[in-house]
Amino acid sequence: MKPTSYPHLLAPLNLGFTTLRNRVLMGSMHTGLEDRAKNYPRLAAYFRERAEGGVGLMVTGGMAPTIRGWLAPLASSMVSKRQLPRHRLVTEAVHGAGGKICMQILHAGRYGYHPFVVSSSDQKSPISPFRPRALSARGVEREIAGFVRAARLAREAGYDGVEIMGSEGYLINQFTTAHVNDRDDQWGGSSAARYRIAEEIVQRVREAVGADFIIIYRLSMLDLLPDGNDWSEVVAQARAVEAAGASIINTGIGWHEARIPTIATMVPRGAFSFVTAQLKGQVALPLVATNRINTPQVAEDVLARGDADMVSMARPLLADPEFVNKASHNEAHRINTCIACNQACLDHTFKNQIASCLVNPRACHETELNYRPAAQRRTVAVVGAGPAGLACSTVAAERGHEVTLFDQEPAIGGQFNLARSIPGKEEFDETIRYFEQRLADTGVQLALGQRVEPETLQGFDEIVLATGVHPREPGIPGIDHPKVLSYLDVLKHGAEVGERVAIIGAGGIGFDVADYLAHDPEHASSSLSAEAFAREWGIDRSLEARGGVAGVTAEPVPACREITLLQRKDSKPGKGLGKTTGWVHRLNLKRRGIQALSGVSYERIDDAGLHIQRNGQSEVLDVDHVIVCAGQLSNRDLASQLDDRGVVHHLIGGAFEARELDAKHAIRQGSELAAGF
Repeated sequence: MKPTSYPHLLAPLNLGFTTLRNRVLMGSMHTGLEDRAKNYPRLAAYFRERAEGGVGLMVTGGMAPTIRGWLAPLASSMVSKRQLPRHRLVTEAVHGAGGKICMQILHAGRYGYHPFVVSSSDQKSPISPFRPRALSARGVEREIAGFVRAARLAREAGYDGVEIMGSEGYLINQFTTAHVNDRDDQWGGSSAARYRIAEEIVQRVREAVGADFIIIYRLSMLDLLPDGNDWSEVVAQARAVEAAGASIINTGIGWHEARIPTIATMVPRGAFSFVTAQLKGQVALPLVATNRINTPQVAEDVLARGDADMVSMARPLLADPEFVNKASHNEAHRINTCIACNQACLDHTFKNQIASCLVNPRACHETELNYRPAAQRRTVAVVGAGPAGLACSTVAAERGHEVTLFDQEPAIGGQFNLARSIPGKEEFDETIRYFEQRLADTGVQLALGQRVEPETLQGFDEIVLATGVHPREPGIPGIDHPKVLSYLDVLKHGAEVGERVAIIGAGGIGFDVADYLAHDPEHASSSLSAEAFAREWGIDRSLEARGGVAGVTAEPVPACREITLLQRKDSKPGKGLGKTTGWVHRLNLKRRGIQALSGVSYERIDDAGLHIQRNGQSEVLDVDHVIVCAGQLSNRDLASQLDDRGVVHHLIGGAFEARELDAKHAIRQGSELAAGF
């Protein structure tokens, strides 16, 4: 075998009492499977695949050490011996595949979504409706004892270690910074008193579990809050937990309530490894860099620069459980890359749904969705090379069917080609690249650049129509005026757009078009460097500012056009955007000076512009162009022709149901259909 292209990433890491097979840490991610005992066989299968895929060390989703530490009522926890059998399913599955796994101990503190929440003070979180009860000194001791008990139980369950969650604004972090901690007893006041809880937890856990057990401490190195810790306090806390017995320090970036994006697709790859690099040399423990590390090369670069000793990747291992094995065989081009969309992982988690992955619908469904060899080889025609058609055709071909993929366009991608044209969404290129490779690897026959007629499909055993959608045209007088363009005219056909623009429709497509038009057309891409991203969002890369942001002036780039985004609904524009990234898109447009109007009635479009009525008043928007982003309709002409001839066929993706460019639904539906042929 050729020498690996990633020598730093794939090098073993000796912790003294145990050795990790490489430098990849699968970071903690709550999947929802942890919350119910009945789902632990599925959780075991999920982790087993990642262990088989070569990951060096994995961390579970957060397990509460006490009832008061729950994320939500009856959510994942480790509080009783009765829970050990379910956890042993996980540890035995991982060890059977040659892997190692740590259990994360996470106390939600004031981020808990239940009435029993506690914290360092009684300050209510801006992202939770429940006001916490301030812990007494005795109460603090009780919660610390919970951490110790959870660690003991984790060892008994067969885990190789624990990760103590001290970042992202959860309980320990609520003690370690003045943002929440206003105490004046032994657990507050001075910086050392604030982080004493972290020191005590690590020390007592080490005493309880012995020397041959991994203890990862997740340290908030960059709070991204004006009253967060300064760098000297971060270093002091790191040294304290090292002395207390930690084995590894993992990097935590930003509190959940911070208004700076840290993991969205617009964040540059590896944008926060500079933070971990600052701690190198301050402690002797291995350090883990995190956030937006999604390819082997990015990970290798972080390690080769000496920014860290390990890299943490959570979502990239949802996207492709074989990530490490493919890297070790120099097959990075075959990796199904995480595009940081958050649509099926974090958005599901915050809706109390089982997590999955937009580009890999098998994630967290490993026992339910499998692509086993077909019992009988069939000929399959798939019409439409967008996300649904690509998923269906490659899964069917992988299973052994003879598949032909048709599309009237000369290239694959469908609606993904629109998405990847949006500044900040260039990661969608990776999914197109992945499917191009999958088509080649599975032997799908491509028939691109031709219109498909019913006669074209004669002789196939299975016919799948993934013909997508077309823009809906609202019934507004003057909709055929020369000022009017559809989003396809702008994003696909490159229509020239004037300096003053009104966008009808404030859903995902409307926001994307606004972002696209806000950028200088001469420099349409917004693939920022980490330095430029920090300037635009007000992050101090020197780490001299408290919390990394105190007193730092953000430098957002104003829109290069005068843009107004409009919607009929009275609700907040963009309300239907993703749970975890919608706020980023809304804030980004606001910072660029883009106006968003709700409760609008459209009267007509003429030479004067767009006539609207709002708040009982009529007004005219004097614009050069009106861009219509008012939803979609399914493309079903071919389906109707086949129906007329009595030809059986399947509809998937937008052809089945016109959603707002819903690639998550399309890929899942295409994969599930093909798995059943």
